[in-house]
Amino acid sequence: MFGRILRLPVDLVFETVLDNPDVVNYDSYIQALRRDMKEAMHVAQASALKQLKRHADLYNRKVFHYSSWNQEIQNMENQDPAVVDALKASGESTLEKATAKAKMKMDQFFNVPLNVAVTGNTGSGKSSFVNALRGLKDDDVGAAPTGVTETTMAPVMYEHPEMPNVKIWDLPGIGSPNFKAKKYLKDVKFNTYDFFIILSSVRFMENDIMLAKEIRKQKKGFYFVCSKIDNDISSEKKKKGFDEQKVLSIIREDCQKNLKELGDPKVFLISSHDLEEYDFESLQNILEDELPEHKKYALLQAWPVCSAASLEKKISMFKWMIWAASLASAGIAVIPVPGLSAACDLGIVVLFLTRCYYAFGLDERSLTRLSEKVNKPHLKDLAKSKFVTAIRERALTRLQVSTALATIATVEYFLSLLPGVGSVAAAGISFATTRYLLTEGVNDLANTARVIRKEAGLASVH
Repeated sequence: MFGRILRLPVDLVFETVLDNPDVVNYDSYIQALRRDMKEAMHVAQASALKQLKRHADLYNRKVFHYSSWNQEIQNMENQDPAVVDALKASGESTLEKATAKAKMKMDQFFNVPLNVAVTGNTGSGKSSFVNALRGLKDDDVGAAPTGVTETTMAPVMYEHPEMPNVKIWDLPGIGSPNFKAKKYLKDVKFNTYDFFIILSSVRFMENDIMLAKEIRKQKKGFYFVCSKIDNDISSEKKKKGFDEQKVLSIIREDCQKNLKELGDPKVFLISSHDLEEYDFESLQNILEDELPEHKKYALLQAWPVCSAASLEKKISMFKWMIWAASLASAGIAVIPVPGLSAACDLGIVVLFLTRCYYAFGLDERSLTRLSEKVNKPHLKDLAKSKFVTAIRERALTRLQVSTALATIATVEYFLSLLPGVGSVAAAGISFATTRYLLTEGVNDLANTARVIRKEAGLASVH
């Protein structure tokens, strides 16, 4: 028909009848096609509006009329042991309150800012210390430059390479003879920082004491760190009758003697090039005790693993937070939007386990540094568990959970559209899925980290 004129692709879709007696030429053919398409569009719009109204009615019933929902929530609270455990962990009496708290906890866990100020005289090793806190060597890309003479009074911020909510600030030197502590703190924007680390490579001077007094007056924490302690030990080793513990005691007492007018402040002896040695773990422990809980979690996630005990603390923290991630996921599941819960579950799972991966020191940079320290290049080959591999390839969603969650996403959506029971069932699936994946993932990453430390000869908890 119509000579050599071809049928349009859309004609094939809508099955326009070419033998219609009304269609006698190309123009009438196009008109008939438009008529059919307009009718199809009206049908689609009517169907969409009907579905939209149904979703709105369902949402209103859930939000404003949820007596049956509350009953099912109570059943879930009382009957599911995992949910009961999560409620206990949250410290709340109802699932509704626990879920709200879980969302707040997860937001804090991933996003709470932690700002650490590092100050001291020029040449005290501030830049190397800043790099060490960020898990970097001095020659790594993005490391704070070392051996540079300070020429500015402006603080320099260095973001943690994997956790942007954690920032280490390299503050200007305080060695000027005209140093005024109050003005200095104003110039460097004192209120920006959660606490101050005052560094010295020799002994603490009058300016250090003046600064500490002013920080104390303004009610913030400060910690004295004697850096480059490895240089002191290396120098003393050449002497006869060398006793490392005795040398460390003498250095510590000498530092504290200079600070006696502050009371009896702790002094931490640290080597920025080997945080496993000396007092870095003690400093971390003090900070954990004195920081608010949400700030402590940021610190534990970001600071490098410095011992078997510090690794176990990190593992315990992530395991404890699984309740919050799972309940936050369950809260998302009651929203009747296709794929939203599964997508959010995956977002929570991937972000949570990626944080574990870096916090446990399983990334390439951390393993390279550890391998060089113990002279065992093969350590990197031990980091090949399924979750490590998936995170490295940025393919966790594809390799580990996509098939299961694709099915669950469909089920969740339809269950979410059902009043009461369906919504709770969807929440249950989301809670169980997230909890299972996170438990498996944390255990997998934790065991991998333990195996690597054992092979490195650093397995003992002290």
